[in-house]
Amino acid sequence: MASKKQILIIDDDQKLGELLTHYLAKFDMAATCATRPEEGLSLVKRLSPQLVILDVMLPGQDGFSVCKEIRKNSKVPIIMLTARGDVTDRVVGLELGADDYLPKPFEPRELVARIDSVLRRLSPQEPAADQTLKCESLTLNLGKRQALLKGKDLSLTPTEFEILAFFMKNPGTVLNRDQIMEYLKGVECEAFNRSVDIAMSRLRKKLGDSADKPKYFKTIWGTGYLFIGKVAVHEA
Repeated sequence: MASKKQILIIDDDQKLGELLTHYLAKFDMAATCATRPEEGLSLVKRLSPQLVILDVMLPGQDGFSVCKEIRKNSKVPIIMLTARGDVTDRVVGLELGADDYLPKPFEPRELVARIDSVLRRLSPQEPAADQTLKCESLTLNLGKRQALLKGKDLSLTPTEFEILAFFMKNPGTVLNRDQIMEYLKGVECEAFNRSVDIAMSRLRKKLGDSADKPKYFKTIWGTGYLFIGKVAVHEA
């Protein structure tokens, strides 16, 4: 029997945390709740959860700064909850490294769908062998889910890793936002189109790439992006 998915909820609404804990248990998810930012950050280190549900509105320290702190040391998937209607607030979370967001109020079943969607990015269909994609000093190990540039770990989020893998599997092919979203199995939402561009921007920054002088990604204006590097495939 498969072990339960370990979920950490950081939200100062204790009642909501308790309700979600009971609800997620129905879907083989074991939730731990933290009502204070510092408690949540401590639990991220101590429990190493498989996913974090993070509220934007927290006492003392908002969810954006908590997300930033988590990303300094962890690649754990993050879904942000926001009661704000401004799309800009949601985009800020994506820019800081969150993998998805869900505006309050929400249906618990939708949250489960988002969790499943994000976790699928961590567990895609495994390659037949320990396959590695290489482009000069860039190495992507699909089995180990590791991205290295000049031997240094790029510390990619699950979303960033999957996007890079998608492009390196399809070098020389222009991929548009809809294709990228379909590959990620993401849930359509108001700002998700924008989140692809945000993820691409983060990827370029980590790769030391530039839109003006691209080494890996070329922007095809009005269409999408193109991986311009030559990729070699190695099987273990």
